[in-house]
Amino acid sequence: MVFSQTYFGNGALGKTDISLSEMAFSLVGGKYGFYLKYPSYMEVQSRSNLDDTAKEYFMEQFGNETSDSEGIEEDALSLTDGKQNEIEGGENSLSENTDETINPVPSMEELMLAENQKAANSAFIKQEEPVFTPDYDALQDFSYLKQHYYTVDSTTSVTADKLDVGQFLTFDATMKQDSSLPQILIYHTHSQEGFVDSVAGDPSTTIVGVGEKLAGILREEYGFHVIHDTGIYDLPNRDYAYSVSAPAIEKILAENPSIEVVIDLHRDGVSGTTHLVQEVGGRQTAQFMFFNGISYLNATGDIDYLKNPYIKENLAFSFQMKLAADRYYPGFARNIYLKGLRYNMHYRPKSLLIEVGAQTNTVQEAMNAAEPLAQILAMVLKGEG
Repeated sequence: MVFSQTYFGNGALGKTDISLSEMAFSLVGGKYGFYLKYPSYMEVQSRSNLDDTAKEYFMEQFGNETSDSEGIEEDALSLTDGKQNEIEGGENSLSENTDETINPVPSMEELMLAENQKAANSAFIKQEEPVFTPDYDALQDFSYLKQHYYTVDSTTSVTADKLDVGQFLTFDATMKQDSSLPQILIYHTHSQEGFVDSVAGDPSTTIVGVGEKLAGILREEYGFHVIHDTGIYDLPNRDYAYSVSAPAIEKILAENPSIEVVIDLHRDGVSGTTHLVQEVGGRQTAQFMFFNGISYLNATGDIDYLKNPYIKENLAFSFQMKLAADRYYPGFARNIYLKGLRYNMHYRPKSLLIEVGAQTNTVQEAMNAAEPLAQILAMVLKGEG
């Protein structure tokens, strides 16, 4: 059974998503127009159509170079009538509109079209052989491992016993179930997450569209039996999305006990000057990130009411995926992000929460990530990673 809800309520996108007309003013500080690539100061100086005031404004807002800082969604715990919920705060919001523009800055539509044409210009070139070999000896050193493969949120912490590379590398992630029955579930706790050029009311231009493309590739190219659940769990707001999505996911898994892999597909929220893109397989592609919840907060210790019996298996699975990505497409996978709650990763040992790109990526850049991501997943599930 394939779940295929595609309605989006009133068509409103996530908190960082705005209309096309608004976008022309908002991404680079409003009154000095739109510049998709977030140029450096030298690039701005070379644009003769921008006056000195515009250049000064750019410098005040962004400095000499673009920022790589990550804006990870903030979660908090709320107790409501004795029930625990995982609550999320909003992502970085873009700046306000003004009525001033400077001509002849290209229209937002023209820049979007050029960016998407560039991203979609060529077919994906699959990397058939590894191009990088991790330093497996160095991986045994906890400090090296933590520095080079993980980003740990300030609300939590991790010790060497939780990041046991020996266990991670020997974890059997291969698919046991054949494709006669469902094997993989893809869903979206935050279905309203869109991209810089997402179209309001069109879920195919949001993270849901990326999920559908990923599901299609896994089915058609790699032969997996995939359910893509497009249920909406973050409207009218996203505060309790994990609690809202849990019963639906439990129902799907109860009806399809053969499912071994559960993927919650998101897009990240970052600083407005950060553009998570790199060339992968010959195309401009949004980078992605594995995200693991470890049910531990520095303030309270282990979170007993958010138990996850599969924390080590979850961590092993994302680590094997990260290693495979690094071997075939170095730089495509960002560091694995560790945070303190559970994020509904307790339903299967092979559960993944994946952030594809961010609100500053184009739809096409995010779509381009589906093919290498599917290849990496297939390799790990077939024991070829």
